[in-house]
Amino acid sequence: MSNPSDTEITAALMRLAGARAPKTFCPSEVARALSDDWRPLMPRVRVLSTSLSLVATQKGRPVDAAAAHGPIRLSLKSDAS
Repeated sequence: MSNPSDTEITAALMRLAGARAPKTFCPSEVARALSDDWRPLMPRVRVLSTSLSLVATQKGRPVDAAAAHGPIRLSLKSDAS
């Protein structure tokens, strides 16, 4: 899939989050699963993750996935989040 839809990206994000829970994952794993040319997808993956029940962290601290610079990790939000 070279240009996945937002729906396909969000489904892949939630599928991976559910499979990895309670552990984290790198958003690039979703982009790589959806396209061989995955790097251009990264901004969309990060932005779309902000609208889901996911928490983004950087060095263990919560961050805005769309605004953070550098590597982030995603995981399902816990009931306490």
